[in-house]
Amino acid sequence: MQLNKDNQLLISKISHELRNPLTIIYSTLQLIESRHPETRTFEHWHELMKDVEFMSVLLDDLSRFNHANALNLSTFSFRPFWEYISLSFAASIADTKLEYFSKIDPSINQITGDKTKLQEVFLNLLRNATEAALPDGSISMTAEQTYDSILIQIQDNGCGISKEHIDSIFEPFTTYKKNGTGLGLSISQNIIHAHHGTIEVDSTPQKGSTFRITLPTKQCCDKTSCQQTTNMSEVVNTSTCESRIQTDENHHDHSLFCDISSSSMI
Repeated sequence: MQLNKDNQLLISKISHELRNPLTIIYSTLQLIESRHPETRTFEHWHELMKDVEFMSVLLDDLSRFNHANALNLSTFSFRPFWEYISLSFAASIADTKLEYFSKIDPSINQITGDKTKLQEVFLNLLRNATEAALPDGSISMTAEQTYDSILIQIQDNGCGISKEHIDSIFEPFTTYKKNGTGLGLSISQNIIHAHHGTIEVDSTPQKGSTFRITLPTKQCCDKTSCQQTTNMSEVVNTSTCESRIQTDENHHDHSLFCDISSSSMI
């Protein structure tokens, strides 16, 4: 789902107007609780605090959803990025009985993308796998190099997704889990699409799910929509990019793909 500029501005204004009073409410509740510890025993106090916290999470998700298409591109080594995500996730499940397996194709070198937002996508999918997996289940994340892209697969052997639900899981505000905002997968899809990639899912109830992400190793751009620099600090509107393919006797060349390997960032 893509938002036009008017809708993006409206969401930003609403989120901003709601966040300030919500912060005041939550701070006041925390102050009351600290000065009057007995409030923790009051009926519905716990539910009240949880509801306010949920509203805060929802506003954060709305903000991420609203800005999912704006990319801050850089070229970076994929392996250290991958290892950081794997180690972070492994640490988060260290106290569980879950089994986690990670494997990366040694031929994968560099990729151009928004490092922070790609990390958000992978960790979100891994967290979803954790929630879907059995207490002693298994989760895997693998990456392999194709011609001009990277295929990432995140798999679990958990509860799976039913056929009647699988076609709608990427729609905003669609959730089938308790306390979910219904924006996580929609945000992930928007981020991947902004990178000109794809995200798909195969799932079998009671057997598990596999999310497949394909990411191009380079991002397309033209002279007017993408001004590349050595630190790649500009926010790029990728919706104006287009890929043009030239063919010669030996290979296909994506003529608008920016080769900026010389500006590697780790």
